[in-house]
Amino acid sequence: MDNSPAPISIVWFRDDLRVSDHPALSHAVRSGAAVLCLYVLDEASARPLGGASRWWLAQSLRSLAADLAARGAALVLRRGPAAGIVAEIAREVGAGSVSWNDIANAPARALADDLTSRLGELGIAAQCCPGDLLAAPSTVRTAEGRGLRVFTPFWKRVRALGDPPLPLPAPSAFAAAPRIASDKLEDWALEPTQPDWAGSLRADWQPGEASAQRSLQHFLHGAIDGYATERDRLDRLAASRLSPHLRFGEISPRQVWHTARFAAAERPALAADVDKFLSELGWREFCRHLLFDHPDLATRNLQPAFDRFPWRSDPVALSAWQQGRTGYPVVDAGMRQLWRTGVMHNRVRMVAASFLVKHLLLDWRCGEAWFWDTLVDADPGSNPANWQWVAGCGADAAPYFRVFNPILQGEKFDPDGDYVRRFIPEIAGLSTKLIHQPWTATPLELAAAGVTLGDSYPHPMVDHRVARQRALAAYATVRNN
Repeated sequence: MDNSPAPISIVWFRDDLRVSDHPALSHAVRSGAAVLCLYVLDEASARPLGGASRWWLAQSLRSLAADLAARGAALVLRRGPAAGIVAEIAREVGAGSVSWNDIANAPARALADDLTSRLGELGIAAQCCPGDLLAAPSTVRTAEGRGLRVFTPFWKRVRALGDPPLPLPAPSAFAAAPRIASDKLEDWALEPTQPDWAGSLRADWQPGEASAQRSLQHFLHGAIDGYATERDRLDRLAASRLSPHLRFGEISPRQVWHTARFAAAERPALAADVDKFLSELGWREFCRHLLFDHPDLATRNLQPAFDRFPWRSDPVALSAWQQGRTGYPVVDAGMRQLWRTGVMHNRVRMVAASFLVKHLLLDWRCGEAWFWDTLVDADPGSNPANWQWVAGCGADAAPYFRVFNPILQGEKFDPDGDYVRRFIPEIAGLSTKLIHQPWTATPLELAAAGVTLGDSYPHPMVDHRVARQRALAAYATVRNN
């Protein structure tokens, strides 16, 4: 009888904190080896997470650890340079293989290549599995081998590839490797303490794979109705709330794809709504492909002409925007929603971003950095790509002359003022006619609503018409050059 210990296969978790549709985990389990599950917090090899994302990561790791424990396995936590740590653990435990899911961006792939090289020197097999995208960047290229820079033809190409592979089931149980030393999650200080500003995040969100699946089902059996036409309404719950779950890989894009397609097959009336919803998933894909081709997406203009844009430096104005004190209610409501809940309605993200770069002429990178720190769904592709889109310097960018009017945007997408009243209670007493432009109220109307402009709520930082003309003049310098 062979009493030698079972071979060990290490599964290196990254932005894929789930057990279902996890190709690397499935590969390790199918091999019949004892599985060692490992997560390494490497803050040097990739862009460090912002505060809100760090909070989410802590909760997500707890959820993953519980899901693995239910299957008889532990989640080992380590902190430091991932390639060296994973290779050293593999050597210590005598692992026969290490598997992980690919992340299609330059820093993640450089890290994986480094690990593959180290493992090769140790004679340990390395297995990289697809798992983060609907389509690999190599499958969506121009004839010259470049990535597509316009969304509509990009999405048509992805759709033409057909359905992605079916999601893999979660393993019900598997042989677990002998336990080894693990860091304590609390020692990583991912969660705020002094002060603890995460109370509203805890009230609004439940990270983890089970919550991601519930959110998808809840959306497809409720808010999906009318999504194609109602998604921009600020006062209606038409969002899927899946973005942070996708960001941390608690649910995979192909799980979302196939579940949504099944919902449309069951209820054909949902076809248009599902198609629009999946196009939003496609935009995430588009941004990830952009990041694959442009690793410096968060710091460098995709259109070099914008390197000469006359950005202003105004820390006071930037702070007012961050705090939701611009004097434009729909912008301020969005910024306060962001601070309180870690997300912002997609329509308001565009309006608030446009206000920063066009009304205030502040560099889009200032806004991108603030969103990176405060969004629980701060995605390394979508966040900078969206900011560059609004600023006009990115791929498939908004026209330079498109300067969102925050008054009209509020009146169109929050017609009764419910969204503004929710996040700016100090002006909740104003009438619907005045809620999006308090400065037009008479002194009697302000007094009746308990509003004192310049005290309880600020005057507008800039006049919209003046700011628009200033923005057009600034953008003209780029066009002329």
